[in-house]
Formats: sequence, C-alpha cells, structure tokens
Amino acid sequence: MSPRWPSRALLAGVDEAGRGPLAGPVVAAAVILPLAAAIDGLDDSKRLGPAARTRLAVQIRTTALAWGLGWADPAEIDALNILGATLLAMRRALLALPIRPSAVQVDGNQAPSTAGLGLRGPLTTVVRGDASHAAIAAASILAKTWRDAFMVAADAREPGYGFARHKGYGTPQHLQALWRQGPCPLHRRSFEPVRSAGSRPAPAECRRPP
Repeated sequence: MSPRWPSRALLAGVDEAGRGPLAGPVVAAAVILPLAAAIDGLDDSKRLGPAARTRLAVQIRTTALAWGLGWADPAEIDALNILGATLLAMRRALLALPIRPSAVQVDGNQAPSTAGLGLRGPLTTVVRGDASHAAIAAASILAKTWRDAFMVAADAREPGYGFARHKGYGTPQHLQALWRQGPCPLHRRSFEPVRSAGSRPAPAECRRPP
C-alpha cells in the first residue's frame, strides 16, 4: 500500500471492526497521525495477521497525535440495527479524541452525523479507505485489535462458545454452541441464527458433535 498523506495536519481516519459477527460489540477507532509519520507495514487490518496487527497497534498508539475508541454493545445493535450502531460507535470514537481534527475521513460510503462533534473541517467517506489512506488503516487496526482482545476476555466470562477463537463470527463451532447452550448476553438477538436458536430444530451442521 502507498498511503496518501493529507495536506491537513489534523486529519482523523475512522474505521470499524465487528459488523458481521453474531456476538460482541461493533468497535470503531479514530486516529490522527503526524504528516511525517512512517509506520512500516501499515495496511487494512483484514489483510494482516494477528501478530502484525498487535505490533502495529502498539506503534500506532505511540506515533499518533491522538486516537480514540468507541463501540456499541449488542443491545444497541439490536435496537438501532448494525448500520445505526456502527455510526454510533464512530461518533463515540471521534468524541473520544483528545483534540478536534481539522477534517475526518471515514472508511466506506456512509458516515455518522457531525452534530455535536465540534469538527473544524469536512467529514468525507472513502470507499476502501483502509487500503489506501494511512489514518484509516491505522484506525482499522486499533478497532480490530481492541475488539479481538475484548472477545478473548469474554471467553472466560461466557465459556463454551469459543469466543477467543472465532471472536463471535458464525463458525461451525460457534453455531453448535449456540444451539447447545442458547444465546448469552453478548449475542445479537436481532441476528439470525441467534434469533431462532432454541425456537426451532437446529440445522444439520449444528447437530454434529463439537
């Protein structure tokens, strides 16, 4: 990747992690990098392995002028739908920044409302920005590593689902546990198959031994 560095000194990149899982929060990060920052290996978090993400997350937090995290929990996801909850998490990440950015770039094609954010410049969207804009890529890494750590810790609080392994995504192991144990407080009740777990016969793939 050859990141395009913005001309504005306080440009925040924003990205999220965890829209697709059946359990856990959706997490967003906002990152303001120095214009002269050089972080080797910075890329879309989905194209990096866990070790590389962990290493880069430490470097990003050390190098960034400012960074902030925000999330929406499963109850908020169920109440707002996943898009609404994602935009809420992004607003919270921007509000968590200790300094106000001069402009904001958000990964994707939809952005949170700027009302009450105190932004001093424009907010724009960038499709696949996590693969081409350094601050957005940095935000994607912070959001992903924080969410993964949260789900690893959640595995001890809600045993039996395998959250440490699959991070809440709908793997065969997770689906089998869901039908065997039923949903826990971390599950998104508005998502299928969570909504149907226990209310109808399990699919064949969920009846296999774990």
